[in-house]
Amino acid sequence: MGKLTIYTTSVCPWCKKTKEFLKKNNIAYTEKDATVPDIQAEMMEKSGQTGVPVLDIDGQIIVGYAPEEILKLVKKKEKK
Repeated sequence: MGKLTIYTTSVCPWCKKTKEFLKKNNIAYTEKDATVPDIQAEMMEKSGQTGVPVLDIDGQIIVGYAPEEILKLVKKKEKK
């Protein structure tokens, strides 16, 4: 699998749920704090969204808690 980045905030329950899902499924990720202005701008440029979580899986963007979609993209990237 390639690189997975998750944009989060500390008060977002869906961010916590997404990170728990990633950990449970042994999916490595880099977390970025979307409350930092530069990080928020980066997230918005990639996704067009202001809400979190936003996941970037090798350039494929997922907005929100979407476990099936995350697994689908991760498995697809592992096959390459």
